[in-house]
Amino acid sequence: MNLPNKLTMLRLILVPFYVFFLLMPAVPHHYLWALLLFAAAAYTDHLDGKIARQRNMVTDFGKFADPLADKIMIFAALACFIQLGLTSAVVLIITAAREFAVTSVRLVAADKGKVVAANRWGKLKTVSQMVAVLVILLMQYLLELHTMGLVTIGNAEAVGWWFWLVGEILLWVSVFFTVLSGVIYLRQNFDFIKNAK
Repeated sequence: MNLPNKLTMLRLILVPFYVFFLLMPAVPHHYLWALLLFAAAAYTDHLDGKIARQRNMVTDFGKFADPLADKIMIFAALACFIQLGLTSAVVLIITAAREFAVTSVRLVAADKGKVVAANRWGKLKTVSQMVAVLVILLMQYLLELHTMGLVTIGNAEAVGWWFWLVGEILLWVSVFFTVLSGVIYLRQNFDFIKNAK
């Protein structure tokens, strides 16, 4: 297993750790730990692709595993956000529907001996999702610091509402790119859908 693929696997390994901290409010600074671990996982996504291209280490495994790791990472964060009341289940449902549709096309293509890698629209979708998650975690950590008495942010209820609104806007922007990239992906690979048996 080459270095980019190891970084992809590291991203998967980090998922249960940031989920643990995200859902454990009894742990001091739990949002900070979740933020740092998610940021580290997101950075491996940037790093593995960069190394693979620069060192000519692109593999079929990487083309499949890299987007899969991204999906697991984002799904886990969105599921936690739903449990914490930070977003609606609709965000996760639309995102999951897109990913299942695209993955189905990938599987049909693989059955015909073709590996279909992510396109730039898919990468833009992933970046918008990661930015949304990181900003939401940062805002929640600021509220956590206020609750702990370490910072003062004025009217915490009003600030919390604005933070929720900003998070929702960022998540729905990511949903827009999720749907757009899915439509573009399906159109680009329509032959696999049309000829599927």
